[in-house]
Amino acid sequence: MNDLVRQHTALSDTDLEWLHLLVSEWQLLSDLSFADLVLWVPTLDGTRYVSVAQMRPNTGPTSYQDDMVGHLVPRGRRPMLDSALDEGRIVREGDPEWREEVPVRVESIPVRREGRVLGVIARNTNLLTVRTPSRLELTYLQSASDLAQMIAAGTFPFPGQQVDMDASPRAGDGLIRLDAEGIVQYASPNALSAYHRLGLAADLVGHHLGQTTAELAPARGPVDEALVKLASGWAPREFEVEGDEGVIQLRAIPLKPKGTHIGSLVLLRDVTELRRRERELITKDATIREIHHRVKNNLQTVAALLRLQSRRMDSEQGREALNEAVRRVGSIAIVHETLSQTLDERVEFDEIADRVLAMVAEISPGKVTTRRTGRFGILDAEVATPLSMVLTEVLQNALEHAFDQVERGVVEVGAVRGGSRTEPRLLVTVQDNGRGLPEGFDPHRAGNLGLQIVRTLVEGELGGKFDMVRAPERGTQVILDVPVRAEKQH
Repeated sequence: MNDLVRQHTALSDTDLEWLHLLVSEWQLLSDLSFADLVLWVPTLDGTRYVSVAQMRPNTGPTSYQDDMVGHLVPRGRRPMLDSALDEGRIVREGDPEWREEVPVRVESIPVRREGRVLGVIARNTNLLTVRTPSRLELTYLQSASDLAQMIAAGTFPFPGQQVDMDASPRAGDGLIRLDAEGIVQYASPNALSAYHRLGLAADLVGHHLGQTTAELAPARGPVDEALVKLASGWAPREFEVEGDEGVIQLRAIPLKPKGTHIGSLVLLRDVTELRRRERELITKDATIREIHHRVKNNLQTVAALLRLQSRRMDSEQGREALNEAVRRVGSIAIVHETLSQTLDERVEFDEIADRVLAMVAEISPGKVTTRRTGRFGILDAEVATPLSMVLTEVLQNALEHAFDQVERGVVEVGAVRGGSRTEPRLLVTVQDNGRGLPEGFDPHRAGNLGLQIVRTLVEGELGGKFDMVRAPERGTQVILDVPVRAEKQH
């Protein structure tokens, strides 16, 4: 709509915002009217109209099988559009139009903002299935007529009240029509079912909706006057009411077709099951985070016990083996600590990589610098845990074997997200400027425990590739290439 309005019309940005506000609301008008809606705006030179938006009803058959958005119509071809635009009033056709052997009733509703008519809504009703209307349909049509008059007067939609139609109740979910005093004139079957879920035993018609709703909510001292006011429909608001057995979501729409408050529409939906599932998910998320937190604490306890044991050992080789185990356990604990702070099983791995670098750097002689370039991004837990262990082993190996005790050096971890949209991958390099690989060294056959762990995790668990080669200038370069899930799915 933005492109069409800016390309073909003289409307300002504030006018365009009003049209967006209208379009966010007009599914309600379409459903209540059982009609298609097309929004026509005059072009810059005033000789044509351009259709910038279209809506089909959920409550009846469509009048337009084709998409009308972007169509241009010369002024004069549809006199009803001209009359509605020029005279600023709702124009109705006496006889229906025939479109592909389907009779269609056509009406034009001017769209007014601050005294100016910005465009015209063409309301087209398919009359092929017309029958004697029920009380529900009559209420729908009367409410649609009131909303149409408010659009023509510039009092609907309500400024600052843009509605998310995916989250808000719709006409088919449940509808209540109130008079000016807040007394229920009509309640649809779905609306009655929702109130019965709250605990209402009688009919709603003839009762004051605000008082009835407040009485059905759990008693918390005096009657909630704010709830009474909201449920009486005096202000355009959305709110929820929770009873002992259910939760309903309500949306009040004051009706002022001629400037005077004549009543209200209340749309409502039973969201009991939805809220129950949300609470279950919140509880589940909290439980998972607590599990990760406890696992982290337990791993840290294991690491502390191993560290104490290493201090009691006389064997230097045994002491070093336990210290390596401490670092391996610590890398897993870092992942679980990060997972305990998230709402899903995905983590920002850059933070984990930096903490692993700091942990492993503690074993360096003190003259070796570690740093990270690029970014790992967001990774799934099943990738993050083994990758943190691999990173720990590779860094530990570089710091232990690449440099002499007095030698200065640098170990750099680089990360690049790549691959294709369907097969995203993560390329990790760990490069040092140390002494390099010994002659005849084969990283795929070496019996070192650390390299065995790396090969097993990268190739077996991560389904990736691992290699260790001489760096281009000096030192050693470890290359890890693993498949990952695209970040945009986070």
